[in-house]
Amino acid sequence: MLLEESFILYGVLSFLFLEYLWELYLSIRQHKIYQQVVKVPEELKEIINEETYNKARVYGLDKSLFSIVEEVFGVATTLAIILLNGFVHFWNIAGVIVSDLGYDMNNEILRSAALMLTMNVFNTVVSLPFSIYHTFVLEENHGFNKQTIGFFIKDKIKAFVVGQAIMLPLISGVVYIVKIGGNYFFIYLWLFAMAMTFILLTIYPNCIAPLFDKYTPLPDGELRTCIEELAASIDFPLYKLYVVEGSKRSTHSNAYFYGFFKNKRIVLFDTLLKDYAPEDAIKSDVKDDPESEKKGCDNAEVLAVLAHELGHWKLNHVLKNIVIMQLNLFLIFLVFGLLFQYEAMYHAFGFQHEKPILIGFLVVLKFIFSPYNAVLSFLMTILSRRFEFQADAFAKSLGRSKFLRQALIKLNKDNLGFPVYDWMYSMWHHSHPPLLERLKALDKSD
Repeated sequence: MLLEESFILYGVLSFLFLEYLWELYLSIRQHKIYQQVVKVPEELKEIINEETYNKARVYGLDKSLFSIVEEVFGVATTLAIILLNGFVHFWNIAGVIVSDLGYDMNNEILRSAALMLTMNVFNTVVSLPFSIYHTFVLEENHGFNKQTIGFFIKDKIKAFVVGQAIMLPLISGVVYIVKIGGNYFFIYLWLFAMAMTFILLTIYPNCIAPLFDKYTPLPDGELRTCIEELAASIDFPLYKLYVVEGSKRSTHSNAYFYGFFKNKRIVLFDTLLKDYAPEDAIKSDVKDDPESEKKGCDNAEVLAVLAHELGHWKLNHVLKNIVIMQLNLFLIFLVFGLLFQYEAMYHAFGFQHEKPILIGFLVVLKFIFSPYNAVLSFLMTILSRRFEFQADAFAKSLGRSKFLRQALIKLNKDNLGFPVYDWMYSMWHHSHPPLLERLKALDKSD
């Protein structure tokens, strides 16, 4: 048994270290690009001016250094938890919490919920300094942050409370199913996870997302009329059209759609719309900079961006991703079903006399599956890039190529996206193709 425990522990630590070295190697390659490519490349001179290019390069340097430091801290924290039997300590703390509340500490469902709460508190506390620095130093220095301290604190508290309200019942349900499900519990667990996925996808936009951001119907006008006409032209079942006040947090912009069957909603960030201004923005919670340059896209460019997003729907990209996700979940639950009674796995992480279900699930998902997760993530990145090119081609087929090109360039400038990337870094990390690749694809003749 001791040999098996050592094999599992050293295997986990070895892959964790190798994965970290690989990520660090890629980050250093890209960091050197930021440092060395100080002049606008010839092929970019018609797209981006020297001032914007330098701003994007400095922003990229700052993000790169921040990411490297954060990754070092994350790996060190994970290693400490493994080597110091951190999961055992969390499990013991959870038992004390359950006992202090007057319940039986051997009640595994309650103790698992307390364990998840304890770990979430720990993760929130240790990540808070990085979150504060990212928001109020990194993003602030480059003109993106719009949050006040008060808004940031309220948002973090609200996110934590809502997260636990969702997570703890789900964890309790998982443990309960494993305990009563018999030899084929992984099938019931998969069905439960599938049902919860669709329920959360249904209620999140209407019940949860409005707790954090204000959603208002897009006012009547030229843009609304054009969007409705665009949706009708491809038989997209548009039900509602919203604008979300993303400007309360940041000047970064986005657009997306959601909903099942005939109840599709389109959501536009107010930062995407050049001519949009919230009627009743909460000024006390938002940093106002009247001298800042107005960002965003005009109507034709917004329609081109939406044509791209609707291309994902028309080409069933969302459905394909959901199918892949569900198949992946089934595989994870199947492997967990084969391993969750394996004593050596628990011994390797410090448990000598107990085999907590939730601990086993976390170990399998986070550590045993690490090589598989790395490969899957890379393959999903490749698939996502393919989907993005297909969605661009769909927008092009609708005659939106010119305006999509303009929108991509404008959004890249507004978000200070650096247009030059190391090929290995981009291949591994970029689920969306870099700007130059997308422009070249749009410029190709059909």
